Amino acid sequence: MIPSILIVEDDLTFSTMLKTWLGKKGFDVETAGTCAKARKLISSKDFSLILSDLRLPDQDGLQLLTWMRELEIYTPFIMMTSYGEIQNAVTAMKLGATDYIKKPVQPDELLKKINEALESSSPAGKVQKQAPVKKTSEEKYSNNFLEGESEAARQLYSYVNLVAPTQMSVLINGASGTGKEYVAHRIHQLSKRCDKPFIAIDCGSIPKDLAASEFFGHVKGSFTGALTDKTGAFEEANGGTLFLDEIGNLSYEVQVQLLRALQERRIRKIGSTKEIQVDVRLVCATNENLKEGIAKGTFREDLYHRINEFTLRMPSLKERPEDILLFANFFLDQANKELDKDLIGFDAKASKILQEYQWPGNLRQLKNIVKRATLLARGEFITPLELGEEPNEKQSDNQNQVIIGSSLNKEETEKQLIINALKQTGNNKSKAATLLGIDRKTLYNKLKHYDIPQ
Repeated sequence: MIPSILIVEDDLTFSTMLKTWLGKKGFDVETAGTCAKARKLISSKDFSLILSDLRLPDQDGLQLLTWMRELEIYTPFIMMTSYGEIQNAVTAMKLGATDYIKKPVQPDELLKKINEALESSSPAGKVQKQAPVKKTSEEKYSNNFLEGESEAARQLYSYVNLVAPTQMSVLINGASGTGKEYVAHRIHQLSKRCDKPFIAIDCGSIPKDLAASEFFGHVKGSFTGALTDKTGAFEEANGGTLFLDEIGNLSYEVQVQLLRALQERRIRKIGSTKEIQVDVRLVCATNENLKEGIAKGTFREDLYHRINEFTLRMPSLKERPEDILLFANFFLDQANKELDKDLIGFDAKASKILQEYQWPGNLRQLKNIVKRATLLARGEFITPLELGEEPNEKQSDNQNQVIIGSSLNKEETEKQLIINALKQTGNNKSKAATLLGIDRKTLYNKLKHYDIPQ
């Protein structure tokens, strides 16, 4: 079983870097930015190890550790402390922490402590449950997508969890590239139909004269080109879920046929006299305003109400800025595997550009840009150069605005960038200098200027 680690850290950049790095080392990693979220995750899942910062926004790591031990949760616990907090680390050990590590974290030292903690973990800890077959298939699909940690993402997936176990038809509304098919698949996975087929149809790519055949099938010789029998999507999805993507693209005639099939729960293949009873749950998606289509007479109102028992709205990527770096590193990990590369992450300037860009193409655009940048990158980090023209155009506008700001704000920003770079590189000065786009001597001068501990 793959060891699972929960990172409790409110510094998103550092947390994401740790998650990516530990993921490459073979661990299953989740993150939490507050004690409240950590407690929720720990209550719902058995982790192999907890790696927690001492200072957190709502409480501190000591309170989280105390809460765990009061509930007799003896998961190995490693506390991360900054320089000057050794007494707190000693307190953590007295409360039952397995070990502690000082910040800036040295990767090799951390990996050693994690392995030692896992090897010496007490059998008196929480018993790991055997994962059911259903969960394995869910995890296999979920590895290809990330749900995010923003408030918009949490609200969306709370609705998904609410509607999934019901038999209600669901309409997913959202811009192109926001991940509508993943949500549809997730609804299926969490439903009572999870062991039955999930069939996805892109309505925008079906020629008008072949739509009926795609939905209901045909028998050999029923029309020119029907050289063999064909099973339609409704029959393939029988007992399971049928996902119709971009349903607004269906012609009015096909909408009539679709409505009849949904109402009667029966279909008839083209060229056949035999009716087939079907039981499917319908999940549809659109990036159009179907109500406008109803007003224009291009979409049937009765079909709209049939497919829209529950609506889910997909947030655009610009509405969930907290998730941008999470997705960027997730897509980087995928690109590394596909392209046989081993990049560590994004340098400070590239990270800033990613966070400030509006992403009109949403997750699909981000994935494509990260994959291209991964291919072009020559060093260990992706820089603004590899990101291409689109994100950099926005950054140029932002830089012009920053110049107007006070020098004090500039210094505070530069200091924080240096601190973040040191965290990301495990306090390696040469790599941090490369990450910041300066030479090693300049970095040392700035460390002295800003009084940053070395």
